[in-house]
Amino acid sequence: MSHPYILVLYYSRNGHVKMLADQIALGIEKAGMEARLRTVPAVSTTCEATEESIPTSGDIYCTDEDLTNCAGLLLGSPTRFGNMAAPLKYFLDGTAGLWMNGALIDKPAGAFTSTSSLHGGQESTLLTMMVPLLHHGMVIAGVPFSEASLGTTKSGGTPYGSSHVEGDRLSDEESKICQAQGKRIVALATKLLST
Repeated sequence: MSHPYILVLYYSRNGHVKMLADQIALGIEKAGMEARLRTVPAVSTTCEATEESIPTSGDIYCTDEDLTNCAGLLLGSPTRFGNMAAPLKYFLDGTAGLWMNGALIDKPAGAFTSTSSLHGGQESTLLTMMVPLLHHGMVIAGVPFSEASLGTTKSGGTPYGSSHVEGDRLSDEESKICQAQGKRIVALATKLLST
């Protein structure tokens, strides 16, 4: 791998998860590695509906190559009844070929989410997002309590991963936790790449 990068793969309907992704990317880049932001298309209940292959705005759609070639992964989704949103789940369900080839084995990974209320299922969403990553053989990492903002946050942020309680902007603590999570995945990826 000539230029290692951390893939920040997310789905964001209203922009809140995108805010988290941007702060995580900032932490990755502060730690000295490229952050590659990618998203997934929405899922339609109309069977005939399709999305353009390039979104009209924002980050481009993720490909299998983005996943195969990443040094680490941070996966983000809004909470939907304590679980990840359907578009991200649909995308992950299509990665069986990568699973069969072991393309993601031993790469560090983590998750992040946003909810509309404080008790909207942040931790259950983060935990359930980790399940497909475990099936892929990834090394799961959260945010350790050495990140002081975990002890002071009154909104989002958990040891399971970065999170946000819906609002116009991230709190200072939420931003710090995002950046710490990005930096941690870089540190782990760097160690794993050198073995």
